[in-house]
Amino acid sequence: MPRPQRKRTIYQIPDCRTFTADHAKGAVSVTLDEWEAIRLMDQEGLDQSECAKRLHVARTTAQNIIRSAHTKIADALVNGRTIRIEGGNVDYSDDREFGCCRWDMESVSRIGGMTKQMEAEQMKIAVTYENETGEIFQHFGRTEYFKVYDVENHAVTSSEVVSTNGQGHGALAGVLNGLHADVLICGGIGGGAQMALSEAGIRFYGGCAGSADQAVADFIAGKLQYQEDIRCDHHGEHHEGGCAHEAGTCGHGCHD
Repeated sequence: MPRPQRKRTIYQIPDCRTFTADHAKGAVSVTLDEWEAIRLMDQEGLDQSECAKRLHVARTTAQNIIRSAHTKIADALVNGRTIRIEGGNVDYSDDREFGCCRWDMESVSRIGGMTKQMEAEQMKIAVTYENETGEIFQHFGRTEYFKVYDVENHAVTSSEVVSTNGQGHGALAGVLNGLHADVLICGGIGGGAQMALSEAGIRFYGGCAGSADQAVADFIAGKLQYQEDIRCDHHGEHHEGGCAHEAGTCGHGCHD
């Protein structure tokens, strides 16, 4: 079973959470832990080891967080996209040891995160779907169906199975965008697809397996088990079972 992602500790939340470009061409979502890593390393000048200590993650994870943040911000600056700071699997700390705490519960409720991820009144969650078994399909780039759930007030109000109509790989981000999905739950997913989803402002949780319905219920409850830094690099094979967590890489190595 995939191990759950460790929550990242943050000590501030941003005063400004949306930066809009003139004639914006889409949007990118920078998560709260990515914003905190930028604040700690780029503003305060901490090294990766100290940043990792404050976020309560491994140094390699901190490195991946800051790299992801820099990539998103560069994309926004170069391609004229709106930046939204939102979401992320985080805990909020008022530990004064670091002298940088600035948040309140009203702000936490507004901005959210995985521990507060269902504060929004409405949300659409899409899951790569194996139509015959009802389980999460394990290769994002080859999925034939999404099961899309409408969530309101912490509960699923409706769901439907939607065909991808033969679309594959990067084009599936466009399918999800057309479905107005806010979140994707999936098995293996490649780096190109991850970037396309990030550009569309769709949060994704990879390396998941088992019942699609149960995964959505776990997400709503804030206890979804998924893999951080999931990568799939092998092209053309259907996955059987979940992805093995090894250096953030799926053992089957699907390429999207």
